[in-house]
Amino acid sequence: MRAGPAPTTDTEREAAEPAPPTTEPEIVPAHTADPGDHDAILNEFLAAHSDWEKWRTWSDDTTHAIHESQTLRIERVHEARPREIAWTVAAYETPVSDRLWHLTATGLTPAPVLQTLLDCLADGDGWDIPRGSPADGENVTAATKPLTEAGWKHTVGGRWIRWTNPSQDAGVQFDAFAAQRPDSFHATWTIWTGPNIDQPTWTLQASSRAPAPMIADLAEELAHGTSTRQRATAQPAARPAITPPGIPTVPAQSTGPSL
Repeated sequence: MRAGPAPTTDTEREAAEPAPPTTEPEIVPAHTADPGDHDAILNEFLAAHSDWEKWRTWSDDTTHAIHESQTLRIERVHEARPREIAWTVAAYETPVSDRLWHLTATGLTPAPVLQTLLDCLADGDGWDIPRGSPADGENVTAATKPLTEAGWKHTVGGRWIRWTNPSQDAGVQFDAFAAQRPDSFHATWTIWTGPNIDQPTWTLQASSRAPAPMIADLAEELAHGTSTRQRATAQPAARPAITPPGIPTVPAQSTGPSL
């Protein structure tokens, strides 16, 4: 009879198996921060600002938030894919007038950028945010001043004016053609992060009359803001299993010729 090794215990198996990687927060520029929980961000915003009211639509996939003036409205699409539009902000001169300007943000928009946007909407009464700002040279200069002061690269190509950060993974684009046509379906402002503007990780886009102070606040967040991102950390290599004292292994002994 051949004696085998002692059975492996649960403790030995756990010691031999590699532990899953853990995550820890790292400080990063705001434009590369985690998106966080967008639904929780909206709920916290509504809880802190009683002049905004939450409205449920016929579908649970979407929530609307409306300012008491009914001239500012937020649409939050809960099940949007990471690079699809998850937020739409729209402004109106009166509750029954046509839309003056709008802004959209995709599902991977970082939490600090989104928080900056909501803060602007909350503080907007002081500078008449519903009416927006004409996209003239003075307002474009004011909106992009934080980028200029931060040393972002400024280029002009055809209808587009672009500002790109030193690491070239974030930028702001102004479309002069779309700015002259408020009814155009093209975005006048595009804020993006990623390999380039054609392959963005996330985007925030706004129409021609989007308020210059709001664009400036978003630009300030991109240029100087910081936040956190979860970073995976490797675990130490698994320890080799240690065979505890037990039944010794007995060499096989011949009992006769094999059949």
